[in-house]
Amino acid sequence: MDAQFWHDRWQEGRLGFHEGRVNRMLEAHVGALGLAPGQRIFLPLCGKAVDIPWLLSRGYRVAGAELSEIAVHELFAGMEVRPEVSETGALRRYAADGIDIFAGDIFDLTADMLGPVDAVYDRAALVALPEEMRRRYAAHLATLTARAPQLLVTFEYDQAAMDGPPFCVTENEVGRCHGARYAIEVLADAEVPGGLKGIVPAREKAMLLRPAGDGADQGHRRDRARRGGSRVTG
Repeated sequence: MDAQFWHDRWQEGRLGFHEGRVNRMLEAHVGALGLAPGQRIFLPLCGKAVDIPWLLSRGYRVAGAELSEIAVHELFAGMEVRPEVSETGALRRYAADGIDIFAGDIFDLTADMLGPVDAVYDRAALVALPEEMRRRYAAHLATLTARAPQLLVTFEYDQAAMDGPPFCVTENEVGRCHGARYAIEVLADAEVPGGLKGIVPAREKAMLLRPAGDGADQGHRRDRARRGGSRVTG
Protein backbone atom coordinates (compact mmCIF):
# COMPACT_ATOMS: atom_id res chain seq x y z
CA MET A 1 0.00 0.00 0.00
CA ASP A 2 1.40 3.39 -0.97
CA ALA A 3 0.29 7.01 -1.10
CA GLN A 4 -1.30 6.55 -4.51
CA PHE A 5 -3.79 4.09 -3.02
CA TRP A 6 -5.24 6.86 -0.84
CA HIS A 7 -5.04 9.53 -3.54
CA ASP A 8 -7.05 7.24 -5.83
CA ARG A 9 -9.64 6.61 -3.11
CA TRP A 10 -10.27 10.32 -2.64
CA GLN A 11 -10.16 11.07 -6.36
CA GLU A 12 -12.74 8.36 -7.07
CA GLY A 13 -14.89 9.15 -4.02
CA ARG A 14 -14.47 5.64 -2.57
CA LEU A 15 -14.82 6.78 1.03
CA GLY A 16 -16.02 3.72 2.90
CA PHE A 17 -13.62 4.70 5.69
CA HIS A 18 -15.33 8.10 6.16
CA GLU A 19 -17.70 7.69 9.09
CA GLY A 20 -19.99 10.64 8.32
CA ARG A 21 -20.91 11.18 11.97
CA VAL A 22 -19.13 11.86 15.24
CA ASN A 23 -17.43 8.68 16.38
CA ARG A 24 -19.28 7.12 19.31
CA MET A 25 -16.03 6.31 21.14
CA LEU A 26 -14.91 9.92 20.88
CA GLU A 27 -18.24 11.16 22.20
CA ALA A 28 -18.13 8.76 25.14
CA HIS A 29 -14.47 9.00 26.06
CA VAL A 30 -12.96 12.33 25.04
CA GLY A 31 -13.19 13.26 28.73
CA ALA A 32 -10.64 10.56 29.53
CA LEU A 33 -7.98 12.77 27.96
CA GLY A 34 -8.57 15.38 30.65
CA LEU A 35 -8.46 18.29 28.23
CA ALA A 36 -9.60 21.78 29.09
CA PRO A 37 -11.18 24.11 26.51
CA GLY A 38 -8.47 25.78 24.47
CA GLN A 39 -6.12 22.83 24.60
CA ARG A 40 -4.93 21.30 21.35
CA ILE A 41 -5.68 17.79 20.06
CA PHE A 42 -3.93 16.17 17.10
CA LEU A 43 -5.71 13.87 14.62
CA PRO A 44 -3.32 11.87 12.42
CA LEU A 45 -4.63 10.88 8.96
CA CYS A 46 -7.74 12.89 9.75
CA GLY A 47 -9.48 12.95 6.35
CA LYS A 48 -12.53 15.20 6.50
CA ALA A 49 -13.73 13.69 9.77
CA VAL A 50 -16.92 15.10 11.27
CA ASP A 51 -15.07 14.67 14.57
CA ILE A 52 -13.08 17.82 13.79
CA PRO A 53 -15.92 20.39 13.81
CA TRP A 54 -17.37 18.53 16.82
CA LEU A 55 -14.13 18.98 18.76
CA LEU A 56 -13.97 22.63 17.72
CA SER A 57 -17.55 23.12 18.92
CA ARG A 58 -16.49 21.85 22.35
CA GLY A 59 -13.84 24.53 22.60
CA TYR A 60 -10.73 22.50 21.76
CA ARG A 61 -8.13 23.56 19.22
CA VAL A 62 -7.44 20.97 16.53
CA ALA A 63 -4.42 20.00 14.47
CA GLY A 64 -4.48 17.30 11.84
CA ALA A 65 -2.37 15.59 9.21
CA GLU A 66 -3.88 14.28 5.99
CA LEU A 67 -2.28 12.95 2.81
CA SER A 68 -5.04 14.03 0.41
CA GLU A 69 -5.60 17.70 -0.32
CA ILE A 70 -9.02 16.73 -1.72
CA ALA A 71 -9.96 15.64 1.81
CA VAL A 72 -8.59 18.86 3.30
CA HIS A 73 -10.51 21.02 0.82
CA GLU A 74 -13.71 19.09 1.53
CA LEU A 75 -13.18 19.40 5.29
CA PHE A 76 -12.98 23.19 5.19
CA ALA A 77 -15.78 23.46 2.61
CA GLY A 78 -18.01 21.40 4.88
CA MET A 79 -17.27 23.77 7.76
CA GLU A 80 -17.81 26.78 5.44
CA VAL A 81 -14.40 28.10 6.45
CA ARG A 82 -11.80 29.63 4.13
CA PRO A 83 -8.35 28.68 5.45
CA GLU A 84 -5.05 30.47 4.99
CA VAL A 85 -2.67 28.25 3.02
CA SER A 86 1.09 28.29 3.39
CA GLU A 87 4.03 26.02 2.56
CA THR A 88 5.93 24.39 5.41
CA GLY A 89 8.70 22.07 4.35
CA ALA A 90 7.27 19.36 2.09
CA LEU A 91 3.77 19.98 3.43
CA ARG A 92 1.04 22.55 2.93
CA ARG A 93 -0.58 24.07 6.02
CA TYR A 94 -4.27 25.01 6.00
CA ALA A 95 -5.03 27.25 8.97
CA ALA A 96 -8.11 28.97 10.37
CA ASP A 97 -9.31 29.97 13.82
CA GLY A 98 -8.50 27.09 16.15
CA ILE A 99 -7.46 24.64 13.42
CA ASP A 100 -4.30 23.67 11.52
CA ILE A 101 -4.31 20.85 8.96
CA PHE A 102 -1.05 19.72 7.37
CA ALA A 103 -1.53 18.24 3.91
CA GLY A 104 1.05 15.71 2.78
CA ASP A 105 2.94 12.68 4.07
CA ILE A 106 2.73 12.50 7.88
CA PHE A 107 6.30 11.20 7.94
CA ASP A 108 7.40 14.58 6.54
CA LEU A 109 5.73 16.37 9.45
CA THR A 110 8.07 17.39 12.28
CA ALA A 111 7.41 18.38 15.87
CA ASP A 112 8.56 21.93 15.09
CA MET A 113 6.09 22.21 12.22
CA LEU A 114 3.23 20.74 14.26
CA GLY A 115 3.83 22.73 17.43
CA PRO A 116 2.78 21.64 20.93
CA VAL A 117 -0.23 19.35 21.31
CA ASP A 118 -1.94 18.24 24.51
CA ALA A 119 -3.45 14.97 23.28
CA VAL A 120 -3.89 12.70 20.26
CA TYR A 121 -7.10 11.20 18.90
CA ASP A 122 -6.33 8.34 16.52
CA ARG A 123 -9.43 6.84 14.93
CA ALA A 124 -8.21 6.40 11.39
CA ALA A 125 -4.41 6.16 11.36
CA LEU A 126 -3.15 3.00 13.08
CA VAL A 127 -6.00 0.94 11.61
CA ALA A 128 -5.33 2.35 8.13
CA LEU A 129 -1.71 1.23 7.99
CA PRO A 130 -0.47 -2.22 7.00
CA GLU A 131 1.38 -4.14 9.68
CA GLU A 132 4.86 -3.35 8.36
CA MET A 133 4.27 0.42 8.73
CA ARG A 134 2.64 0.52 12.16
CA ARG A 135 5.70 0.52 14.41
CA ARG A 136 7.38 3.22 12.35
CA TYR A 137 4.21 5.29 12.55
CA ALA A 138 3.88 4.76 16.32
CA ALA A 139 7.46 5.88 16.94
CA HIS A 140 7.02 8.92 14.69
CA LEU A 141 3.76 9.90 16.40
CA ALA A 142 5.36 9.71 19.84
CA THR A 143 8.19 11.96 18.65
CA LEU A 144 5.81 14.42 16.96
CA THR A 145 3.66 14.83 20.07
CA ALA A 146 6.21 14.38 22.87
CA ARG A 147 4.26 11.27 23.96
CA ALA A 148 1.03 13.17 24.53
CA PRO A 149 -1.80 10.95 25.83
CA GLN A 150 -3.88 9.26 23.16
CA LEU A 151 -7.44 8.18 22.66
CA LEU A 152 -7.04 5.30 20.21
CA VAL A 153 -9.89 3.55 18.38
CA THR A 154 -9.30 0.14 16.80
CA PHE A 155 -11.21 -2.70 15.16
CA GLU A 156 -10.90 -6.43 15.74
CA TYR A 157 -12.34 -8.85 13.17
CA ASP A 158 -11.39 -11.84 11.04
CA GLN A 159 -8.90 -10.29 8.64
CA ALA A 160 -9.30 -13.29 6.30
CA ALA A 161 -12.96 -12.36 5.80
CA MET A 162 -12.33 -8.83 4.54
CA ASP A 163 -9.40 -6.88 3.18
CA GLY A 164 -8.43 -3.74 5.04
CA PRO A 165 -8.28 -0.88 5.51
CA PRO A 166 -9.40 -0.50 8.18
CA PHE A 167 -7.26 -3.39 9.30
CA CYS A 168 -7.76 -5.63 12.29
CA VAL A 169 -5.54 -4.25 15.06
CA THR A 170 -5.68 -6.35 18.21
CA GLU A 171 -4.80 -5.27 21.75
CA ASN A 172 -1.59 -7.27 21.41
CA GLU A 173 -0.72 -5.35 18.25
CA VAL A 174 -1.37 -2.04 20.02
CA GLY A 175 1.00 -3.23 22.73
CA ARG A 176 3.68 -4.07 20.18
CA CYS A 177 3.35 -0.64 18.57
CA HIS A 178 2.87 1.56 21.62
CA GLY A 179 3.62 -0.51 24.73
CA ALA A 180 7.23 0.64 25.15
CA ARG A 181 6.11 4.27 25.44
CA TYR A 182 2.61 4.14 26.91
CA ALA A 183 0.51 2.43 29.53
CA ILE A 184 -2.55 1.09 27.70
CA GLU A 185 -6.06 0.92 29.18
CA VAL A 186 -9.11 -0.40 27.35
CA LEU A 187 -11.99 2.00 27.96
CA ALA A 188 -14.64 0.32 25.80
CA ASP A 189 -15.21 -2.80 23.73
CA ALA A 190 -18.38 -2.81 21.64
CA GLU A 191 -19.84 -4.70 18.72
CA VAL A 192 -19.95 -2.81 15.43
CA PRO A 193 -23.66 -2.62 14.58
CA GLY A 194 -24.31 -4.49 11.34
CA GLY A 195 -20.66 -5.48 11.05
CA LEU A 196 -17.71 -3.59 9.64
CA LYS A 197 -18.72 -2.12 6.26
CA GLY A 198 -21.73 -4.42 6.56
CA ILE A 199 -19.45 -7.33 5.64
CA VAL A 200 -17.86 -8.91 8.69
CA PRO A 201 -18.69 -9.05 12.43
CA ALA A 202 -16.30 -6.79 14.31
CA ARG A 203 -15.54 -5.21 17.66
CA GLU A 204 -14.68 -1.53 18.04
CA LYS A 205 -12.41 -0.67 20.96
CA ALA A 206 -11.39 2.58 22.60
CA MET A 207 -8.07 2.68 24.44
CA LEU A 208 -6.43 5.34 26.55
CA LEU A 209 -2.67 5.54 26.12
CA ARG A 210 -0.82 7.33 28.92
CA PRO A 211 2.91 8.10 28.85
CA ALA A 212 4.73 5.27 30.60
CA GLY A 213 7.37 5.77 33.26
CA ASP A 214 5.83 8.34 35.58
CA GLY A 215 3.74 6.55 38.18
CA ALA A 216 2.32 9.68 39.75
CA ASP A 217 1.33 11.07 36.38
CA GLN A 218 -0.23 7.76 35.39
CA GLY A 219 -2.29 7.66 38.57
CA HIS A 220 -3.50 11.19 37.94
CA ARG A 221 -4.48 10.34 34.35
CA ARG A 222 -6.18 7.12 35.49
CA ASP A 223 -8.33 9.13 37.88
CA ARG A 224 -9.23 11.53 35.08
CA ALA A 225 -10.06 8.60 32.81
CA ARG A 226 -12.50 7.21 35.36
CA ARG A 227 -14.26 10.57 35.46
CA GLY A 228 -14.32 11.02 31.68
CA GLY A 229 -17.44 10.25 29.67
CA SER A 230 -19.77 7.27 29.67
CA ARG A 231 -18.59 3.79 28.81
CA VAL A 232 -19.60 2.20 25.52
CA THR A 233 -20.10 -1.53 25.83
CA GLY A 234 -21.74 -4.23 23.81
